[in-house]
Amino acid sequence: MKATYDGTMIHTGTEGRSLYEQGGYGRPTPAGLSLSPEEALYLLQRGKIDPVGFDFDSLLRKSAEKKNFLRSFIVYRDIRERGYAVQAGPHDFRVFRRGQKPGKGTTQYLVRVLSERDPIIFSSLLREVATAENMRKNYLLAVVDDEEELTYYDLRFHRPKARDVIPLPEGIEGIPLGTQVIVHGEGGDQLQSQWYGTRLDPGRLLLSPPEALYLLDTGVLLFNGGSTVRDAYYASALSGDTELVEKLLVYTMLRNLGFTPRTGYKFGHHFRVYTESDRHSEMLVHAIPDGAELAISTISRSVRMAHSVKKKMLFACVQSDEIVYIEFARIKL
Repeated sequence: MKATYDGTMIHTGTEGRSLYEQGGYGRPTPAGLSLSPEEALYLLQRGKIDPVGFDFDSLLRKSAEKKNFLRSFIVYRDIRERGYAVQAGPHDFRVFRRGQKPGKGTTQYLVRVLSERDPIIFSSLLREVATAENMRKNYLLAVVDDEEELTYYDLRFHRPKARDVIPLPEGIEGIPLGTQVIVHGEGGDQLQSQWYGTRLDPGRLLLSPPEALYLLDTGVLLFNGGSTVRDAYYASALSGDTELVEKLLVYTMLRNLGFTPRTGYKFGHHFRVYTESDRHSEMLVHAIPDGAELAISTISRSVRMAHSVKKKMLFACVQSDEIVYIEFARIKL
């Protein structure tokens, strides 16, 4: 089937409309069919069209003058070969449900294409996931690595459901000990019963800075000396942990939901979180400040770790008036 290239799109005559009707390729026009370069290259590779003056290599070279085109084509081809119809927008691609096509089906995925070297800019990412959610679509990241292999990530907002919070008695005395806090006797027993702290010995319980500050702010824990000592302790803890501000906000939110956050250091993240029981943590949660950027390679390691230990991977985005949890999960289309 003959086609012509106008420098932006590839056009066929009226006979090209069969490509749209049968496979959902291109967009119909009064003169025939208009194809994006990704669609045209895929069809050219399969022997369906014959662009005048171009073979596959020359059309690829011409199309690759557009930044990031090659990885876009690689993703398009992969999704097509998995049996989906694909069109452009509103992000990079929209993917129809398997077996459906434009005009006779609905979009299942909105896809953003990235390379393994691209940063994730969370402020932009949250807006795009919100757009997909408002359209009732799944949002996917398609990441192309340096060997042109693909990894797909499903992203969605996570809205945890609160559990009943068991109240603790107020006025348990704590003693600052560097960046830790020590609690003696019965007070330590009461806190340990709610999964706070780590035993130093049978009579002494050690609290981490997020635990101690949360308990101080809720009135459960007291320092002899009042707010002045609390402020000095906070300043000391902050000097040793530049992420403490975000960690404390997220820790507080998780505790207020009735969850049990514990250190996630051995998993490379801020918290492992117990939601249903104290036997198995269901989530890994990493707190990030508003406007944060993370390398996609960092996120890849995080998702793989969470998957290997059968947990959800959540990034808790601290914004001015709320904390937004976004879940990353690796999927196979």
